[in-house]
Amino acid sequence: MSRISIPIEALTSRLNIGDRFQSVRSQSIGQRFSNLKPLSEFFAIQRLSKPNNFGEVQARVNYNLGYFSSNYAVVFVMLSIYSLLTNLWLLFDIILVVGGMWSIGKLGGGDLEIGTFKATTSQLYTGLACIAVPVAFISSPISTFLWLIGATGVTILGHASLMDRPIENAFSEEAV
Repeated sequence: MSRISIPIEALTSRLNIGDRFQSVRSQSIGQRFSNLKPLSEFFAIQRLSKPNNFGEVQARVNYNLGYFSSNYAVVFVMLSIYSLLTNLWLLFDIILVVGGMWSIGKLGGGDLEIGTFKATTSQLYTGLACIAVPVAFISSPISTFLWLIGATGVTILGHASLMDRPIENAFSEEAV
């Protein structure tokens, strides 16, 4: 039986995904959010339209991913906060692990002594892991992560493909 080969490189090279992430990595957080577009422009209902073909979808997505990139980052952060607030077990587990690691780190490698009780750093890390791992199984972080990726993808790619370019930008790329 022959294998089915999906040309992922052909799909990703058309969207310039690698180049987009390279520009994100080279910017600081202040620079990243300095070019937020106003909500009136991001939610401009008069610019929403159905694309005629896949080529137009590609052109719109390529333009809008660059133009609204900061707004899309805010959408991702908001969906991340929403997913943590709706999965309180995962939020508790993250706070527990971060707080536990910070507290153990504050000991500076020394032992924890409370009255007659004495625990080494490795015992504290082991105890933290014995509590955090079962809570992580209960909180199902993989399904939350997959939901976050799916919701972000549908939201951002849906907006990017339905939002038409401004009139002044649409005609500037055409050859005369």
